[in-house]
Amino acid sequence: MKACMLGQQLRVSALGLGCMGMSDLYGGADAAESIATIHAALDAGVALFDSGDFYGMGHNEMLLHEALRGRARERVVLSIKFGALRDPAGAWAGVDTRPAAVKNFLAYTLRRLGTDYVDIYRPTRLDPAVPIEDTIGAMADMVQAGYIRHVGLSEVGAETLRRAHAVHPITDLQVEYSLFSRGIEAEILPACRELGVGVTAYGVLSRGLLSGHWFRDRQARDIRAILPRFQAHNLDRNLALVEALRAVAQVKGATVAQVAIAWVSSRGADIVPLVGARRRDQLRESLTAVELSLSPADLASIEQAVPLGAVAGDRYHPQGMGVLDSERRSGRQS
Repeated sequence: MKACMLGQQLRVSALGLGCMGMSDLYGGADAAESIATIHAALDAGVALFDSGDFYGMGHNEMLLHEALRGRARERVVLSIKFGALRDPAGAWAGVDTRPAAVKNFLAYTLRRLGTDYVDIYRPTRLDPAVPIEDTIGAMADMVQAGYIRHVGLSEVGAETLRRAHAVHPITDLQVEYSLFSRGIEAEILPACRELGVGVTAYGVLSRGLLSGHWFRDRQARDIRAILPRFQAHNLDRNLALVEALRAVAQVKGATVAQVAIAWVSSRGADIVPLVGARRRDQLRESLTAVELSLSPADLASIEQAVPLGAVAGDRYHPQGMGVLDSERRSGRQS
């Protein structure tokens, strides 16, 4: 597995595994297969594993704990999000990133993961009630105490990123980035590069739309049922883009998913795609993408197949879009 740098100090694998779907939001998952997938990722050289304390209300962290048992801790980079509040029914109930909450969430995360430290810790969204300086200040205290190695952010705009970075160096920004979601290119990505902040890109397959395995008659029975890009009036247009991309992939002897992941990787050595594989076969397909080389002609063909702004629908429903500082700051929705 190739390696790259996040920020100025953290060396990670060129591909990361997003573990959310193993516990939440995408229907039932098999625990044994999830653990086998994590083991396969480790054996393939994947070192970056992304989770959140609210994924399955702690289930995902405990799953990682079990999967990583007996593995060398220093060879694993654990990236954890915190701050999302949920009720017993699983509904979202806001965000809390007050300094006291930061330390409370972290204490529970360390216990569930069975570790003494988290490699990258990040608030999942900007808390409108708490200045970002206060949140980052509390995280900096935890860095000083040895409980956090690196401070990250998620889905914030360029202005918030700069304010946070002025308090404590930000190692990476986790943000959605794919052929279907390119809103970061105008302001956020240049700000990251100006500050030396890496990018971990999630949603690189647009929640399955860019996998090449989603079809018009496939009924969404999970969170995708309420996402605009999967709605009937948008789905046909988006799947037409996928078919255009499939033609490009076939010329390369690759799959749609592999080309979509390789495109994200091609955007810079400071960008690490996170793939949400829940099964070993999905992981194998994604791993091949890291070795897929895209020539300037390939990239031009990809851009022609999926032009900037061609996707139909926002990436979240209106409530979800409303809490994205990354979208609100730029005034775009993509």
